[in-house]
Amino acid sequence: MKLPGMDETSFTADIFEEGNDVVVKADMPGVKKEDVDVSLSDDMIMIRGERKKEEKVERKDYYRVERAYGSFTRSFRLPADVQADKAEAKFDQGVLEIRIPKMEAAKAKTKKVPIR
Repeated sequence: MKLPGMDETSFTADIFEEGNDVVVKADMPGVKKEDVDVSLSDDMIMIRGERKKEEKVERKDYYRVERAYGSFTRSFRLPADVQADKAEAKFDQGVLEIRIPKMEAAKAKTKKVPIR
């Protein structure tokens, strides 16, 4: 199933708040850690990467081709003000996880609203 706004070489991602962090998890099967680049600016995160072909195929009789290769870029607006200089990322088995601590001001903005 192709998601709106995504091409075949893109990836799916979840963005959520966990404790004092904003967490971005992206599924990138077939991508190597050294082929991924993450950058943060203001309230945006940009993830770039490239899914490379494993082998050069001169002649094959394909019945179906669904695996896509090529470069991709996606940008997301973050839900809170973050401390970009304290961001940490890890890449394990095709899953990129980025944890970015929220700024103190962003933590203070959360307020419980009483229900009457």
